[in-house]
Amino acid sequence: MYRPKNNNLWSALLVVYSALYAAAVIGAEPAQLFEPIRSVLQHPRCQNCHIPGDQPLQYDQGKPHAMLVQRGMDGKGMPAMECSSCHQQKNSPAVMGMHAPPGAPHWQLPSPENKMVFIGLSPKDLCMVLKDPARNGGKDGQKLITHFADDKLVAWGWNPGGNRTVPPLTKEQTVAAVKQWVNAGMPCPA
Repeated sequence: MYRPKNNNLWSALLVVYSALYAAAVIGAEPAQLFEPIRSVLQHPRCQNCHIPGDQPLQYDQGKPHAMLVQRGMDGKGMPAMECSSCHQQKNSPAVMGMHAPPGAPHWQLPSPENKMVFIGLSPKDLCMVLKDPARNGGKDGQKLITHFADDKLVAWGWNPGGNRTVPPLTKEQTVAAVKQWVNAGMPCPA
């Protein structure tokens, strides 16, 4: 996604885009309700950690994480290279530079048993993964809403620090889209 160097212009464009996007979905067919959610989940802020392999990705380009960081047995990294060694409870101070390690509570990848892969899936396949408790960490619709609304690591995606881009919808718009999708029975696109 193009990002102007002027952050005020970027913010204004994001607000306009988000409003148009949300307005287009309000009258959407049930199977179209997942599209706003898909646009967020397949943004680099989400898919860099929801990976098919075991090495997280970095930056909007999805480059393999430096220092050969790996998922580990619980998603928290390998011994002596745990995520929390660099990723603290909040973003690094700006004085550390634009590429300093970001941070949020319980920084980690999904567990190896439940990777929740978002990369390379069609909208239908991603929808099927998200709504299946056997593949989404045991979450029913209400738990998914709570996950998007209250999880502090999820919330980091909209406050990533540095020069990192944010998903195309705000957190509030995303939570509203998830609620609308869940309330409609979690329909998937064809």
